[in-house]
Amino acid sequence: MKRRASLLWSLCLLAPMCVSAQTYPHKIIRLQVPFAPGGTTDIVARTIADPLGKALGQSVVVENKSGGGGTVGATETARAPADGYMLGMATVSTTAANPAINTKIAYNPLTDFTPIINVAATPNVIAVHPSFPARDYKSFLAELKKNPGKYSYATSGTGGIAHLQTELWKNLTGTFITHIPYRGGGPALNDVLAGQVPIIFDNLPSALSFIKTGRLVPIVVAAPARLPQLPDVPTFKEVGAEPVNRMAYYGILGPKGLSKEVIDKVNSGVKKALEDPAVRKRIEDTGSLVVANTPSQFAEQIKAEYEIYKQVVVQQKLTLD
Repeated sequence: MKRRASLLWSLCLLAPMCVSAQTYPHKIIRLQVPFAPGGTTDIVARTIADPLGKALGQSVVVENKSGGGGTVGATETARAPADGYMLGMATVSTTAANPAINTKIAYNPLTDFTPIINVAATPNVIAVHPSFPARDYKSFLAELKKNPGKYSYATSGTGGIAHLQTELWKNLTGTFITHIPYRGGGPALNDVLAGQVPIIFDNLPSALSFIKTGRLVPIVVAAPARLPQLPDVPTFKEVGAEPVNRMAYYGILGPKGLSKEVIDKVNSGVKKALEDPAVRKRIEDTGSLVVANTPSQFAEQIKAEYEIYKQVVVQQKLTLD
């Protein structure tokens, strides 16, 4: 009798572990944005968080952890327990551009994460404050060539996609403008809107509303073709700078070692959330394209972008100094 009671007690102790293992998620999920509030990564995360939470049956709470061009937050995600309750937003900056240029980063973008899904792809844009003495690409380029070193540009951080793409563009065009890094796209955008920095290389979703209201002037975009939202703005390919003509991705990943159950549930949860026309519209209205691919496809995208930016760093001899 005592032996049976002991066995029953042991089973009772094990039951919560079994239930929790079979019922992910059973508590709040943290979705970390590795940049300050207000940038495109933050916009995409907050657009998807609530409907994803509804699809999973648990709240998904967005947290911002900025610094190091996104690497501070990405490092925290990489070091999180592999239980699915700390996920992170993946960007080209954190998984490709920054690791390509910064040899001191504490994670390997190809081995220290579990890619889950690419939510959306977004165009990038060079835009200027309305006080800048140029309002189209030809005159913009002429002004910079005429005044090397006079102007500066803002980005979401050193080593990010905006930094590397602008430096690549500078090398292709023979221009010189000074880089002013920020702790995210939001703070960078605020200073350009205030006229403290004249130029920004930004993701279109965070800049578009200000372009529409005339507070920013778009010069050139990184997109496969001209955008319906900006039909008069050329792509980098059109102006002879095709290597810069790459869109950014905004996906969800976790630390390495996530179980297939967690991966599948989050992937299917995001896809279910994106079936809502209102959610898709909020993303597409920013100029982004909904992707919603498989974990393996997203892993291939990360690897491809990382290899491309490694080549850019070597070919253009870029450093953090």
